[in-house]
Amino acid sequence: MVEVNGHPLLELAIQRLASAGAQRIVVNVHHFADQVEAFLDSHPWPCPVSVSDERSLLLDTGGALRHAAPLFSGADDILIHNVDVLSTLDLRDLLARHRAEGNLATLCCSDRPTQRRLLFDEDRRLLGRDNNTQNSQFKTQNPLPLAFSGIAVVHPSMLDMLPDADHPYSIIDQYIRLAASHPIRCHLHAAAQWLDVGRLETLEKAQSWYPSSIK
Repeated sequence: MVEVNGHPLLELAIQRLASAGAQRIVVNVHHFADQVEAFLDSHPWPCPVSVSDERSLLLDTGGALRHAAPLFSGADDILIHNVDVLSTLDLRDLLARHRAEGNLATLCCSDRPTQRRLLFDEDRRLLGRDNNTQNSQFKTQNPLPLAFSGIAVVHPSMLDMLPDADHPYSIIDQYIRLAASHPIRCHLHAAAQWLDVGRLETLEKAQSWYPSSIK
């Protein structure tokens, strides 16, 4: 519910997804769940918005997606967007590339400083993490290290490949596991197109970086 230029980040994310053609949107809630639900109920949205309730247990990025699976259509690709991320990425272009390449998942990434980088080969396929570079396979393939941007598209079939949502787990670990047998690629974008507003020091920058009107 943190605001940028008078708009909560949740509102900006919903409007961005709707503008990209989303037919339904799922918001997972845990902290301040009642406040988030009240906000969602008090606004008319361009498409239906449902809530995936994690009040009893915060399920992390992977468990949250598996827990929310019944709320999706089961046939359409799922665009995942962290609420504390702002970007000027063309989400329709991201979806088009994901479908054209037949990926199980497509991860938005950029070349920027981070302590948690993913490794991709020359075909942009996911190999693993940069802390696994002792693996001789990675050395011979000269992997490209990139930072994940918190935006991804996944094919609906991937939901059934995830562990049960009875415990929290990371979606990144699942991407790496599934990449051994399925095409998971990066969608490379310029670092300047992206901003993480999950830290107080970047919030002030977001006020001037992001347009005052929702786009």
